[in-house]
Amino acid sequence: MTHPSGVNRQLKSTADLLFENPRINLTALYAPEHGIRGAIDAGKKVKTQIDPKTRLPIYSLYGKTRKPTAQMLRGVDVLLIDLQDVGIRSYTFIYTMAKVMESAAKYHKEVIVLDRPNPIGGVAVEGNLVQPGYFSFVGMYPIPYRHGMTIGELAKLFNQEYQIRSKLTVIPLVNWRRKMSWADTKLPWVPTSPHVPHWITSLLMGTTGSIGELGVLSTGVGYTLPFEMIGATWINGETFAKVLNRLNLPGVIFRPAYFKPFYGIYKGKVCQGVQIHVTNVNTFKPFITGIHLMKTSMRLYPRHHLCAKSSRFNMFNKVMGSNHILVSLQRGYPVNQIEAAWQNQLNY
Repeated sequence: MTHPSGVNRQLKSTADLLFENPRINLTALYAPEHGIRGAIDAGKKVKTQIDPKTRLPIYSLYGKTRKPTAQMLRGVDVLLIDLQDVGIRSYTFIYTMAKVMESAAKYHKEVIVLDRPNPIGGVAVEGNLVQPGYFSFVGMYPIPYRHGMTIGELAKLFNQEYQIRSKLTVIPLVNWRRKMSWADTKLPWVPTSPHVPHWITSLLMGTTGSIGELGVLSTGVGYTLPFEMIGATWINGETFAKVLNRLNLPGVIFRPAYFKPFYGIYKGKVCQGVQIHVTNVNTFKPFITGIHLMKTSMRLYPRHHLCAKSSRFNMFNKVMGSNHILVSLQRGYPVNQIEAAWQNQLNY
């Protein structure tokens, strides 16, 4: 199971390396969200097909089924997983991995996970845990929104603590340290999905990704800076930036900006808002910054209330892992009070 992010230092695909190795009998490919070649938009179903390069079957794990069936595993001894995660709980790759591990346990197959760095570091942890009643494919397990783990560590966690019990081997990272961001690794970045063109996008996804679920503000998806922008046709960018910068949030500056989305919300319309400039990746708190953005928008623009579209609440709550943040925003709670509700769980 891989994706364009599964490459070696020379940017050659893991699938191609395995296929060309005479000692390895590669029999099938398995596609997560965005497809084996990474060209499919978020949330769109992936089709089972034949890979034009290797002529091997590509079984979709983001379509009619989210886990390999017995038919898909016929002739397979070992399932190898090579995916680059982004460090955010709602990214579906980690749950596709968990579903593969479940099938491997059921059908007595071995699983090997090639570990890869967490691009936003392995020290900072932010956000609430998923609460009962809100588990979904964007939050299958009670982990923080910014989880601080590598994909290999998550595989071990899911396997042991959540009792998948597959025959699992994780090939460890060499020379990675928890304090590293992706920039520190000196590795080239391959987009993990169409709207994650740069590694820093992973960090900013933790700020604005959930806001987009409410369908009121543009988060730059549909423009050239996905997740780096926040705005709307009715926002005054100068005012918005000034109020946000007065908060003195760590590691970030907000620049007033104009932009016109090419697709998505506010397509073809000029929006004002801010571009989010991370000045210090070690002190920046993406999740809490996102809550400050939502609070500021609601305070400055009550006529365009961020929580106006009740049809969007279900998905927002799934991404957030509970209804706590939505309810707290609706009741006007301060950000420090919202954060305090889960901080003891993270400290534990």
